[in-house]
Amino acid sequence: MPAIHRVAMLSLHTSPFEQPGAGDAGGMNVYVRSTALELAKLGIEVEIFTRAAGEERPHREILGDGVSVHHLRAGPNRKIPKEALPGLSTMFTDAIAEVTGCLADGHFDVLHSHYWVSGQVGLTVSRSMNLPLIHSMHTMAKVKNLRMEQLGIPEPEGRIVGEEEIVDRACRLIANTSAEAAELESLYRANPERIDVVAPGVDLETFHARGRQQSRSRVGVGPEAFHVVFAGRIQKLKGPQVLVAAVAELAHRRPDIPLAVSILGSGSGAEALSLQPLIDDAGLGRIVTLHPAVGAATLADWFRAADVVAMPSFSESFGLVALEAQACGTPVVAANVGGLPQAVSHHRTGLLVDGHSPTEWAATLENLFDHGTLRASLARGAEIHALAFGWQRTAMLTAQSYRTAVERFDTARVL
Repeated sequence: MPAIHRVAMLSLHTSPFEQPGAGDAGGMNVYVRSTALELAKLGIEVEIFTRAAGEERPHREILGDGVSVHHLRAGPNRKIPKEALPGLSTMFTDAIAEVTGCLADGHFDVLHSHYWVSGQVGLTVSRSMNLPLIHSMHTMAKVKNLRMEQLGIPEPEGRIVGEEEIVDRACRLIANTSAEAAELESLYRANPERIDVVAPGVDLETFHARGRQQSRSRVGVGPEAFHVVFAGRIQKLKGPQVLVAAVAELAHRRPDIPLAVSILGSGSGAEALSLQPLIDDAGLGRIVTLHPAVGAATLADWFRAADVVAMPSFSESFGLVALEAQACGTPVVAANVGGLPQAVSHHRTGLLVDGHSPTEWAATLENLFDHGTLRASLARGAEIHALAFGWQRTAMLTAQSYRTAVERFDTARVL
């Protein structure tokens, strides 16, 4: 197999320096950052190309040993909704020129793009530099449209066409789960021989179960509270509105439960959701509190301080939050969608809920409160389950995908 020395990683719509849970930043930011750093430990240098978005950052910045980040001028030098990025085609052409100007022949072995906007740029760079393109979807328009029909916010046709082109022309596709691989095949007619399944990982040094009582004290949650935590972007896709409605039902039906619900995150572009009016209308001001997105170490404190972490998402390619919470020894209640059934093992590390009925979610939370033995058993299983997902394994399998891409690279496919 060919050796891989240097990778160009494209993450144009969001930077690995961004705070997950804020704006358009989320699990993908953690994925790009963590995978790159672990690839560097394997001896593979990584240069990440992202869009300059107003921060006072140098053009090139070191993320860690063997990993650098290039901030490209593509469009306004400020944050803009990701929905607006495809309309900046002319400015993206300039960004591509800046990328390709850095790519001397033989400088990089492969390109790895993340999310469809980067994938479209990757196709152009792949053609101009004659390099194999590996692409990670992270989310897919057709999948989101199937699962979010009830929310009435379909993805634009232009994204679907763009994703179809990426699937057809990329050398390799990296899917987070076997379910995502199956969706690529069934919805995008992807060739299964060009798909590699590589699960994301978790930082087991940061996310661990030690010191749960201390964490609870640090975040200010009393020992008597039944503490439910949600962490993620505040948008309908992630389902925090489902959790608020479920808590309202549960609080009304079971006033004896000392509920405390902490929601961490901020809105995201056109999909941003205002939760405070929902909380106020339901009379939950003393139960549900909103908090900004936090860094990894503080997020781990919140997870350790929780009795359960809720993920009522309508679509998730994997769900890193579930893995991080479980590594902290906390059971997860998650919607039975996308990659969440792989991240959460039903009745072993948490509970999976079919659908998004607030009544069903309220009943599931009530069950966990009433059955402390079940909760303790799920907590033990969660911690053990997470140990199998380290970023080192993710990087090793990703490097294998790179080697396969180089070995099977068909120049005619990208021209």
